[in-house]
Amino acid sequence: MDLVEFQGKQLFGRNGVPVPPAGSVCRTVDEIVAAATSQLAGGASAVVVKAQVKTGGRGKAGGVKLATSVEQAREHAESILGLDIKGHVVQVVYVEPASDIVEEYYLSVMHDRVSKGHLVICSREGGVDIEEVNRTNPDAVVKRLLTSAEVADGLPLDTATAIVTDANLPDEVLASAAQLLVALFGAYRAEDATLAEINPLIRRPDDSVIALDAKVSLDGNAAFRHDGYAEWKIDGLDADDPLEAEAKAKGIQYVKLDGSVGVLGNGAGLVMATLDVVAQNGGRAANFLDVGGGASADAMAESLGLVLRDPAVRSVLVNIFGGITRGEEVANGVVEATNRLGDFPQKLVVRLDGTNAEEGRRILEAANLPNVVAAATMQEAAATAVQFAG
Repeated sequence: MDLVEFQGKQLFGRNGVPVPPAGSVCRTVDEIVAAATSQLAGGASAVVVKAQVKTGGRGKAGGVKLATSVEQAREHAESILGLDIKGHVVQVVYVEPASDIVEEYYLSVMHDRVSKGHLVICSREGGVDIEEVNRTNPDAVVKRLLTSAEVADGLPLDTATAIVTDANLPDEVLASAAQLLVALFGAYRAEDATLAEINPLIRRPDDSVIALDAKVSLDGNAAFRHDGYAEWKIDGLDADDPLEAEAKAKGIQYVKLDGSVGVLGNGAGLVMATLDVVAQNGGRAANFLDVGGGASADAMAESLGLVLRDPAVRSVLVNIFGGITRGEEVANGVVEATNRLGDFPQKLVVRLDGTNAEEGRRILEAANLPNVVAAATMQEAAATAVQFAG
């Protein structure tokens, strides 16, 4: 379960992570104006009007704006409420006093599924996409993998200090940043989170550091320990990504990811392997979609349509090993999906193997679909899909 910013800050605050003074959660223009009026009258030089949606890129989409007057706050309220940000329509806005920022850093704790441990990431370059920083300047990103044994009693202060020191945070903030990291790890552990991210972690003029933003993902498997996370289920905040919610309603096993290559396969193991091969070829998967065994042409069409509706998808890799699912059924599903969807810009790369794969390839060839490319191997298919995705 993902939290929006104001919820993440509430979670951080009750676990000792320093955050800005509480703002106001608003659902109407009048509520936003009232909050801005109160905060500006209370001494704030400016307020920030922030869309509360469960996706990134709010700032680039126009969902985060600074207002130095009540009139500006009203203008921002009217432009942000109802704004569509990557398929999430803004229904809730958070208004808080603007913070004085000297520098911006990045800090996060997350569960590492490979090692089953805990990964801490820290960088002096915050406020921007950490993946881009890691790509262009990897030396600026410190990653420290911790085993459960190392943190059985919480994150040691010495370890936290070593991490922020290695990240070259200024001497003036090392002590406070280390203490904040200890608290952040405590919040991550106590709340059964899989991710607790601060971007940016800001340095204020008095050299204190606070979490200016918060991104938190909670482990649904631990919901029984937290009353089903009922406290975080609030009207106006979508519980799931819109495509994930649609997939769930249709019985499709779909998980939204943050890449540009759509992935569709049959069997969880094959889909996971496909994600890995896409990554090995320099791409990033936009989703995990398992059509299961014995998928009909109709199920294939529904699944492809779902993947193609993600605006982040630039190409789609269909990777099917025929067993119960026969090659001609897959091919018919691809043909039916393209007929239903009409014109779409993405390329489909289809790799068929196993039962009736030759017949499936024959059907695709006979259909002469302009946006469909066949591949003989999984490696070839992944490389081609990544190339199409740019």
